Amino acid sequence: MSKCILRLFKWKEGFRLTRQHVFYVAGCALILAGLAFFIDERVLGSGKQLMTSALFTNNKYNSWYMPLLRIVGPVFSFTTGASGGVFAPALSAGATIGAAISGWLHLAATNTNLLILSGMVGFLTGVTRTPFTSAILVLEMTDRHNVIFHLMLAGMVASLVAMIVDRRSFYDHLKYQYLREIVGENDAELSHPHPEAVDPDE
Repeated sequence: MSKCILRLFKWKEGFRLTRQHVFYVAGCALILAGLAFFIDERVLGSGKQLMTSALFTNNKYNSWYMPLLRIVGPVFSFTTGASGGVFAPALSAGATIGAAISGWLHLAATNTNLLILSGMVGFLTGVTRTPFTSAILVLEMTDRHNVIFHLMLAGMVASLVAMIVDRRSFYDHLKYQYLREIVGENDAELSHPHPEAVDPDE
């Protein structure tokens, strides 16, 4: 998910006209609306309802395509510049992955909850590269402190896998991208100063 978002940002850097950005936003909106209408409306939003349903009700299992939708949704929404971020969607994507795998394996409710929580920790760690913070954050959603070992293990494994995919985290890439944009804007202002900024006596 992170790599797709970064590649779309890289592609959008080539946009020079306002209408290109408008067409991109409109295209993403149509894609998300189409997915919500024709497949499942739960592609929209932060995914809180999905996490609540999976953890605290008997409706724990998801369709096989739900993790894909929860990954595609943030990719198109975040790259348009809309609010929402990737933090909460990462939690819901991890939860749907755990719920889908639990359905394939026909696990009991207790084991399903554990796999859902581990999926949330793993996916969030893959994005943020903070396994301990992710584990503690997800642990606060349950009062079962005996699962801390499983959550820490999920975070550590996810961190190692994420390092193989990319040495830098998603937020590191965003930071450097924003810094490049700021430097580029400053260079452009120095090369083409505003008329009122020019001393008339020179």
